[in-house]
Amino acid sequence: MQTLTQTNEHAADLHWLAFILTGNREQSIDVTLDTLNFQGGANPFFSNWMLGWSRRVVIAKALGVIRDKLAASASSTASKRVQKSALPPRTWVLDRHTTKVRLERALLAIDVFPRCALLLSVFERMSLEDAAVVLDADQSVVRKGQMIGLWELTRNLARMQGWTSTATEGYVVTSEMQHA
Repeated sequence: MQTLTQTNEHAADLHWLAFILTGNREQSIDVTLDTLNFQGGANPFFSNWMLGWSRRVVIAKALGVIRDKLAASASSTASKRVQKSALPPRTWVLDRHTTKVRLERALLAIDVFPRCALLLSVFERMSLEDAAVVLDADQSVVRKGQMIGLWELTRNLARMQGWTSTATEGYVVTSEMQHA
């Protein structure tokens, strides 16, 4: 029974990852089922090993499903003009009672390339080099996408907590960020 519960939790986590990457419920279900079917016939000896790789399989399949949208978004991200804009004050902290649904909404409000760059680097702890390969983009574009994604996620979550700003929209890039 415990194995079944763990499998269900694992499948739910994989589905959520696929959904956040694709932004599409139907595609994320297909990606998750395809990944789980791939593992279904595995020898029990290899099942733990397969579970360890399942997140990478979901990432590859989810990004494959949205490849055209991702490429267009990467091009848009690369050409975005960077300007100064307000973020919540340094004293702002995320409400510890923030739900998964709010996080999901905040993430899905971000354009696909910056969202994927942020998810891969921060949530999946992928190196910049690996993220660039997986996203089929130059490292500088991935770095820019990460910054934009983090900036937008912070603003989205802060706004959900009632923060408002009258500052102009845009992104702040310092020389340290450009060369990080």
